[in-house]
Amino acid sequence: MQHAQRASAGTPKGSGYQIWVTALLSLNFGILFFDRNALNFLMPFVQPDLQLSNTQVGMFSSALSLTWALSGLAVGRISDKLGSRKPVVVVATVAFCLCSFISGAASSFLMLLGARLLMGAAEGGVMPVSHSMIVAEVAPERRGMAMGVAQNLGSNLLGSGLAPILLVPVAVAVGWRTGFYLAALPGLVTAALIWFTLREPPVPAHDDAHPKVTLREAFAHRNVVLCALISILLVSYLVVCWAFMPLFLTKARGFDPDTMSWLMATLGISAGLGSFVVPAISDAIGRRPVMIFFAFFGVVLPLAAIYYTGSVWGLAAIFFVGWGLNGLFPMFMATIPAESVDPRLTATLTGVVMGAGEVLGGVLAPLFAGAMADVYGLTAPLWLMFGCTLLAGFCTLFLIESAPRVLARRSAPALARAI
Repeated sequence: MQHAQRASAGTPKGSGYQIWVTALLSLNFGILFFDRNALNFLMPFVQPDLQLSNTQVGMFSSALSLTWALSGLAVGRISDKLGSRKPVVVVATVAFCLCSFISGAASSFLMLLGARLLMGAAEGGVMPVSHSMIVAEVAPERRGMAMGVAQNLGSNLLGSGLAPILLVPVAVAVGWRTGFYLAALPGLVTAALIWFTLREPPVPAHDDAHPKVTLREAFAHRNVVLCALISILLVSYLVVCWAFMPLFLTKARGFDPDTMSWLMATLGISAGLGSFVVPAISDAIGRRPVMIFFAFFGVVLPLAAIYYTGSVWGLAAIFFVGWGLNGLFPMFMATIPAESVDPRLTATLTGVVMGAGEVLGGVLAPLFAGAMADVYGLTAPLWLMFGCTLLAGFCTLFLIESAPRVLARRSAPALARAI
């Protein structure tokens, strides 16, 4: 009986279910990022109300990144060991919704800091476990695009695109606290949809002839180490942009809050398209060339924010193309590590790579950027972004190609000669 249940659980699902899994997990992560980014877009209203310094602004991002990373490391590991994924995602989703309500009720720096710590703990395990569900349910030839959509499409269309457009007018009209309450509600809907419409993914069959690679052995692979380094640098780039770009645009460049919200929304639209375009290109031509190009191209965004003096529409266009590197995140956080070593370690490796980025990049970079901003002005965080993307580009030069389709093309001539 138990064997029959396992066989049933492992029955492959059709393309319709694969699309639904990917779309629903993408929507859920988008709502999560809507909650995470809400404070960044509301900061021009929160900072004067709670009388915060730039260093304290950076501490909010650092605090959330710290508990996000610790949660990702722990939850991904536990999920892999237990073989249980769906309940983890549902419980975490409900928890981060509650944390958004707490953020809206905060009346002091310490209370808001505590809310961000709790939110990071609730959210950190969602993406590593979601990626392991994608690997289990989606066909390998569509894995790169599916993982890109799951991590980047919803998170950027909602968390970076829709969030500033909705939250800033709400803050202007009825106050910033209402923005947090608004951000919390949709997650309860996606939690219910995940629980009632998704199955628990099958556990990969154990093959005694090919025992599971240990985490130590996985980190002996060059790609895993490089992806962890790239994660540190590009997460730093990302969180510093979220934390300080709205303040830079309103205070240093003099844009009104409405213009700022639309400029930040441009980043979300760009990343939403890039979430499937960039990984899909990598499925066809390879992970390595795509990683190299977009990592180096990331210098365009901070330079334009500092030096471009043309029209707002021109700046928005530069923001749009410069943010293309966001499409790389699911590749170095999940796809490349999963393709380089045992796919049964997907949740664990995603948690480790994401955790390294969140701890060393997401925690330290905003603190450092905030301290630099207090001393040298709000331009300093943007120069930090510039340096991070240059170093990440250098790391991508040493990646080993892992895309299945590309490797198959390369091995085809050798197989033909052998025959």
